Amino acid sequence: MPRDPIASLRLPDFRLFITGRLFMTLALQMQSVIVGWQIYQFTKNPFWLGMIGLTEAIPAIGIALIGGHVADIIPRKKIIMITGTLLAMCAAILCAFTLRDSYVLRTIGIWPVYVVVFIGGVLRAFIGPANFAFVSQIVPRDIYPNASTWNSSAWQAGAIGGPLLIAFIYKPLGITMTYAIDAALLIIALITIFLIPGRPLPPKVEKESLFESLSKGVYFVFRNEIILGALSLDLFAVFFGGAVSVLPMFADIMNVGVEGLSILRAAPSVGAVLMLGIMIWRPLLNKAGRNLLIAVGGFGLCMILFPLACYVNFWLAFVLLLLSGGFDSVSVVVRGTILQLMTPDEMRGRVSAVNNIFIGSSNEIGEFESGLAARFMRLVPSVIFGGSMTLIVVAITAIKAKKLRRLELDNK
Repeated sequence: MPRDPIASLRLPDFRLFITGRLFMTLALQMQSVIVGWQIYQFTKNPFWLGMIGLTEAIPAIGIALIGGHVADIIPRKKIIMITGTLLAMCAAILCAFTLRDSYVLRTIGIWPVYVVVFIGGVLRAFIGPANFAFVSQIVPRDIYPNASTWNSSAWQAGAIGGPLLIAFIYKPLGITMTYAIDAALLIIALITIFLIPGRPLPPKVEKESLFESLSKGVYFVFRNEIILGALSLDLFAVFFGGAVSVLPMFADIMNVGVEGLSILRAAPSVGAVLMLGIMIWRPLLNKAGRNLLIAVGGFGLCMILFPLACYVNFWLAFVLLLLSGGFDSVSVVVRGTILQLMTPDEMRGRVSAVNNIFIGSSNEIGEFESGLAARFMRLVPSVIFGGSMTLIVVAITAIKAKKLRRLELDNK
């Protein structure tokens, strides 16, 4: 039968899910921009920008497998509701820190912001696997690829809207009201998810200890050459190739302020949404492995050219970030489809947790690497180095992971 580009959107529960995901992503992306700008204004040091990512990644990696285990033994919707509520409370605390004459920041400095970021990392370790597993319960297996594309589109739309909202509201409303809006968006997301009927957990065929449960998810990933190859490729590409944490410095170089920073932060997601729009109508799952390698290589090339463009023209830099997001979205959809199709229902939480260790937390550790490299190698050489390392990783993966290179996911 011909493909239906909106097959998953015909499901009311999936529409509610991606609406909630959209609002939650809007909020978290807003928060990321505000925290980065606030800390950079306070410290003027790229190292402390990188520390934001490391502070979030430490708990996200440290308890990721626990979060995956919990998602396989506790109803996924319940986990999303609890962690989402706590994320909204974190946003409210950040808002309180910015009130005039805030006792906390006035006496301690910027450290309490890092504490809240750390708590956010803990919560992310639980909400990520729960989200991944919950999607598989509200979408039939035969339209997983379509749902993966729309799910990524919702995330990318939020990643565009969050920074752009900052560009419009930060200056007239100030940092306190911006944090307040951030908390309100998280509450809207929770209301949307609440409207989705809960789903029972998939039956487990055998009892197992906590260690057996955790190790089974890791073993499943490491014995599957295709999954391991896809995750490893993105791990090193994101680790070396990202430049998000040092964007405040590039905004400072181009003298475009927080408004320009917001536009730069939104650029990759704009490119991702444009590419996802193409993929909804024409999925790139034919020769998926080859397309994955080309996309990650294109991402690395954009990262090499981006710092040079910043000294030429703001909009040229914007276009390169836009292209990087387009390439990255291909990787996200292919990897997400691989995981959804190849993971047993009763292991989705744990496999998603391993995915988060490889990919989700590599974003934050990559931010730390970017900040540290910029501190010791200088800004422009550090970003060029990261993009070059991404190209090397692509070449090695293409040679070593033959099954991934030859992968076909087209199910026409």
